[in-house]
Amino acid sequence: MLALEALGWALTDERRADRLLSLTGLTPERLRHGLDDRSVQAAVLEFLAAHEPDLIAAADALNTRPEVLVAAAQDLNA
Repeated sequence: MLALEALGWALTDERRADRLLSLTGLTPERLRHGLDDRSVQAAVLEFLAAHEPDLIAAADALNTRPEVLVAAAQDLNA
């Protein structure tokens, strides 16, 4: 659930959404059809974890801590 909330947050800004697609290699269709795919969810969280300003802003917006988002990414990759 956290990864989906993070994705929703990431897509609220067009430049950030474009960067997400560019850096993860995901396509809009892959996002739409892969929302329940752990690898897609992990890619979104790893994208945030790789850019501290986004990580902190996302954590604030989602009312969580940055380390929780990072741990969620690691859990999804396990």
